[in-house]
Amino acid sequence: MFKLELKPGHLSLKQMRRVQTESVQLTLSPDCLAKIEAATATVRQVIAQGRVVYGVNTGFGLLANTHIPDEDLKQLQRSIVLSHAAGVGALMDEATVRLLMVLKINSLARGYSGIRLKVIEALITLVNAEIYPCIPQKGSVGASGDLAPLAHMSTVLLGEGEVLYHGERLPGRKGLEIAGLEPCTLGPKEGLALLNGTQASTAFALEGLFAAENLFAAAIVSGSLSVEAALASRSPFDPRIHQISGHQSRIDTATAYRKLLDHSQIEDSHRACESVQDPYSLRCQPQVMGACLEQLRHAAKVLRTEANSVSDNPLVFIEENDILSGGNFHAEPVAMAADNMALAIAEIGALAERRIALLIDSNLSKLPPFLVEKGGLNSGFMIAQVTAAALASENKSYAHPASVDSLPTSANQEDHVSMATFAARRLGEMADNTAGILAIELLAACQGVDFRAPLKTSELLEQAKQLLRDEVPFYDQDRYFAPDIEKAIRLIQSGRFAPFASTAVILSR
Repeated sequence: MFKLELKPGHLSLKQMRRVQTESVQLTLSPDCLAKIEAATATVRQVIAQGRVVYGVNTGFGLLANTHIPDEDLKQLQRSIVLSHAAGVGALMDEATVRLLMVLKINSLARGYSGIRLKVIEALITLVNAEIYPCIPQKGSVGASGDLAPLAHMSTVLLGEGEVLYHGERLPGRKGLEIAGLEPCTLGPKEGLALLNGTQASTAFALEGLFAAENLFAAAIVSGSLSVEAALASRSPFDPRIHQISGHQSRIDTATAYRKLLDHSQIEDSHRACESVQDPYSLRCQPQVMGACLEQLRHAAKVLRTEANSVSDNPLVFIEENDILSGGNFHAEPVAMAADNMALAIAEIGALAERRIALLIDSNLSKLPPFLVEKGGLNSGFMIAQVTAAALASENKSYAHPASVDSLPTSANQEDHVSMATFAARRLGEMADNTAGILAIELLAACQGVDFRAPLKTSELLEQAKQLLRDEVPFYDQDRYFAPDIEKAIRLIQSGRFAPFASTAVILSR
């Protein structure tokens, strides 16, 4: 657990990664309190003046032209929360919900949403008590915001819905009791402020980014080990080649490879070999992985901006005493960033699968067939490569862009939507697939390097190889293979290989 004083609009990627991975004790910066109070005062003033403002004293969506009398405004806000809590499917992980809630608090506390400090503080209390609303994963199209997921979050404030508390599923009212809270009666605009926003999509996308960073670092390591195992050339990593390309992400990626491959006995052993060029999966790693890094860097920039934005509707501008209806809830930036990350995650895995295929082919690698002695009696890595191929192929289907799809909702009032929630949510499955591929490559490449003994690889790659060997021994004969892959997956997903990648590569540490 770590302590975080939230300065609304200034969350860093590093802070968001920590929120996603561990419990947090959250406090608000005192600097934001006056603006929050001023925004709620503006909402009260608008009602007192008899002005009709969307979301404050009207219906929602296609019913926006329906005026709601003052005496029904509290019921209006309660009704929108309960009616919009219509999600389905498996529940979000507690880590996802924690990140979503912190993002929502960050947005509301900027003082443009017209929600009382009391309501924001109730959300903070739930986060600090590790009481997380039960939120189904499915049901949002990413405009008008993530309505269903955020409604499920908000039901708990009303004493409705359900929560997860230390892994136990409890009624929402019980969760409030544990946190020392009473059910809230929402004021004008507060229900809509809670429901409207991109925080579910953004939380899923950030999780995809953090996973992709771990994958990228692990792929630099496993790809470098494959270079060594296959006795491949170092010339494709020469800085002169990449400098004239002008692509900074490629330049940085090539630097990361050179750092890992520097000073190797294996390299020295084949300097005078007759091989002219290696297959693309070895030779073009800086180009392909550099392009993937470019997508991750762009996505990181977009997601950091979105995580700190105000994305509900309408918005309160206290200086002008005005409430404006717009469309910041439309999560198209998140959807496109997620689609770009999907391409990167798929390509990281696709390139690694080709290297596995190369290593098990003795005609190409000059290693024992399927990386095991006594081939025929032993099948070695034969079916592990089939698994990698299956995962890579599955990711190709997942990589189809979600943002190009749209189905009108709310009787065509919301006639173009982003599909950002699915775009981001599918990144988790894709990242798991690529982690499986990289785990198999890591096992295969370390096996190949061990076959080059007594020659050693570089000092850094020996350290990386030892991380695996501490968990998985050399594959001397056929054994139950799946546990080896699972152990390697856990190493990759834990981020243990991140220190071996250039500091220019990892974005959120």
